[in-house]
Amino acid sequence: MTTHPKRDFRRRCSAISVLKIVMKAKIISGNRHQDDRGTICFNNDFNALGIKRVYTIQNVDSNFIRGWQGHQIEQRWFSAVSGSFKIKLIEIDSWENPSKDLRVLEFILSAENLDVLHIPQGFVTSIQAIDDQSKLLVFADYELGEVQDEFRFPADYFN
Repeated sequence: MTTHPKRDFRRRCSAISVLKIVMKAKIISGNRHQDDRGTICFNNDFNALGIKRVYTIQNVDSNFIRGWQGHQIEQRWFSAVSGSFKIKLIEIDSWENPSKDLRVLEFILSAENLDVLHIPQGFVTSIQAIDDQSKLLVFADYELGEVQDEFRFPADYFN
């Protein structure tokens, strides 16, 4: 009996897709060079391959906290282009009914060094400007509307 190659491939892919790829949120460190001509901020370790969308976030003031919002599929990368931000991340255990006591990771991003925070799929974020007029540059690996993947939770949902 012969197997159909396409069906056999689909069966193998289904078995493989059960495995979860574990990615961790991390800072991709940037740097700066200053001389008598001025300053260059750079990030030679950030690979923008796969980026499909770019936008900025500027909170109304430093008291406002934008969160919790995240994506099960989409990845994002944050970089402060002016001022600084406190970014909190939570890896979600269940998108339908997440636990309220999940571990919170906290990162500070400053425009000083062009650091980039990678937020893998499966995380929600809370974004607070530390300085008024701060601006956050956001990169995403999906176009707007390409996937229906936006999840929001009340600001006080997680302890």
